[in-house]
Amino acid sequence: MAASVFCCLSWCRDGGAGHIPLKEMPAVHLDTQRMGTDVVIVKNGRRICGTGGCLANAPLHQNKSYFEFKIQSTGIWGIGVATQKANLNQIPLGRDVHSLVMRNDGALYYNNEEKNRLPANNLPQEGDVVISEVLNDNTNCHTQPYQNSEKNNLANKALHMTM
Repeated sequence: MAASVFCCLSWCRDGGAGHIPLKEMPAVHLDTQRMGTDVVIVKNGRRICGTGGCLANAPLHQNKSYFEFKIQSTGIWGIGVATQKANLNQIPLGRDVHSLVMRNDGALYYNNEEKNRLPANNLPQEGDVVISEVLNDNTNCHTQPYQNSEKNNLANKALHMTM
């Protein structure tokens, strides 16, 4: 134990030789270059209005990713992940292999198939924060929605997606 503490302290003392500084992560927001023709992006790229879809400015590089969103107002909406090949003018998304989307009725669609559904008594409502975890194994699409209020006090609803 003392050897490992000494090793750590010697690394700190010599200025961290061999240390690789982390890059500052860019702010993630909705990308006005990758949105449907009838979409309007407001609130500095943090809110979408209109009809159609929009991609974020940062791709999901990892096999396990996380994002959250807030339902600002009720209506017809969808949220999920999509590739750059997704038709952002054709709604609702989730009709092909280029998008996996949870719709306002709690149904999760991929390739025009309902893959899972939130319980009717657990649908996102206005003001809810929804957590989405995306697991990508590049072979299949499985989903498991779950309630997550104990794990994260900010979250009212949670959705687990596997692509």
